[in-house]
Amino acid sequence: MNLPFPLAEDPDFTSSETGRLLFAGPVDFVKGVVAMSGLPPADRLEVCFAGRSNVGKSSLINALTGRKSLARASNTPGRTQEINYFALGTERYLVDLPGYGYAEAPLPVVEKWQRLLKNYLQGRQTLRRAFVLVDTRHGIKAVDQEILTMLDKAAVTFQVVMTKADKVSKAERDAAIEQVQGALAKHPAAYNELVVTSSEKGDGIATLRAIIATLV
Repeated sequence: MNLPFPLAEDPDFTSSETGRLLFAGPVDFVKGVVAMSGLPPADRLEVCFAGRSNVGKSSLINALTGRKSLARASNTPGRTQEINYFALGTERYLVDLPGYGYAEAPLPVVEKWQRLLKNYLQGRQTLRRAFVLVDTRHGIKAVDQEILTMLDKAAVTFQVVMTKADKVSKAERDAAIEQVQGALAKHPAAYNELVVTSSEKGDGIATLRAIIATLV
């Protein structure tokens, strides 16, 4: 029996090479955006990355792009307070959304970020897919459910990318995958494949590059 939300298969040679070439090309920081009025022109396809603080988002973006400090990792949860735009070649934007689920930031700041996030997800016509990062050590938590529900309401297709898969045993990994599969069954906007990654080991990176490169 095929479970819903199977693991994404390894890409074929053509897709893999398309992904490799895209991310081997220029990847440039465009701007940090703190209000909808600051968004760059919606003149190309874009994908965004969302995840709770310390899920490994910066590490994953750096692994994808092969650059060590393109997305700056911070040990302070909630340090990234803006939507960061990167030009991926000339035809795509890679968008790094503020981390969520932090306790340290003042409430008005958190509310401002949440409002910006909601407006962005609902109002960006060129957004093709949101990649929601979930720590394999923890699975989907209540704080993740909030953004998944937001994506459902905005009718934005999202795909779960499990991070730090190298930090757990195979049994723990399998249990986490099963938990995520069960949680996603309640979300109509969820794309029907999971990507399991390790930024340190490189697992899943070629698969994710290929997915991004072949979106139309």
